[in-house]
Amino acid sequence: MATNSFIRAGLLQALLFIVTCFLPSAVAAGADDPSSPQDSTVPSQPPQLPYAASPRRITISYRAHDGRRRHAVLLLPHDYTRSNNPRIPLVISPHGRGVDGALNSRLWGDLPTIGGFAVVNPDGEGRVLALHSWGALGQISDLARMPKIVAARLPWVRIDAKRTYAVGGSMGGQETLLLVARHPRLLAGAVAVDSVVDFPRQYRNYPHLECDASCRAQWGPIGLEMQALARREVGGTPETAPAAYAARSPLTFARAIAESGVPLQIWWSRKDRIVMESPKQSGALFAGLARLHPKGEVDEYVGSWIHTHALNAHTRLPMMLAGLGLLPKAFLFDYPGLARASVGTTGV
Repeated sequence: MATNSFIRAGLLQALLFIVTCFLPSAVAAGADDPSSPQDSTVPSQPPQLPYAASPRRITISYRAHDGRRRHAVLLLPHDYTRSNNPRIPLVISPHGRGVDGALNSRLWGDLPTIGGFAVVNPDGEGRVLALHSWGALGQISDLARMPKIVAARLPWVRIDAKRTYAVGGSMGGQETLLLVARHPRLLAGAVAVDSVVDFPRQYRNYPHLECDASCRAQWGPIGLEMQALARREVGGTPETAPAAYAARSPLTFARAIAESGVPLQIWWSRKDRIVMESPKQSGALFAGLARLHPKGEVDEYVGSWIHTHALNAHTRLPMMLAGLGLLPKAFLFDYPGLARASVGTTGV
């Protein structure tokens, strides 16, 4: 019965991911909050992505921290081959809970070809669970090894070691932030979207996940199942294992993130119904970093999108990548309803 509940929970997350990933482009192109007034001086549409061929997809295997064999999907520019292999940037992209690297790779569309960079999408491995790693120490170490894993499996793929980035949403945002904190010398920049920042708070909020009668009939008490998964992965509740939950909470590592010097974008939605109380999650992290005067620029972007909907090639991902220098600055579009603040040595 427990195994079946874990499967149902993973399937529900996959369903939510697919709905988010494939919303109509007409919605994706609009303002973050369609009900908010729009400045008539701001163009109504962001720059259009140029036509590009789909990226090359190569699946590689690796040994996780616990010895288990896992897979990662590597995206390369369409024309990147053994005979045409200049050094290119690498983006490490940890996935959200309950989905794998293959599904996460769909977020990127044709952007690797357009920007001339690689993206590695690992399946990951938690302390106990595979797809619900929630920032396990071993998982963060595995993410830090991704450049070396790519180089070992595909020696002809030449990665620019000075241009390694991390981009993730939800649980993937949580792990991106922990990667910044634990391996600051690895990264030239990072983007965390709708992240779990305070894991004990997220645990307590799981029972409040919205689930109508049809949802309950199909999936059962999804919030309680999420709590059961967290207890299994972490080894208890926030009350019985507080240190373990703190070790998976980026908020615990605010000072390390501030001291890292890694340019960081923190994106969060006022209307997030998955990572609830978002002002006390990503909002609290940004406020804490501002008080600590970070050594690198930290940019906060706040809007009103569906959970992680901003992290998509057809929505805000091009803007995020432009901020990292992986796409032209033309994609730094001033979306109506999107509030921005900056702190840090190169911020305002």
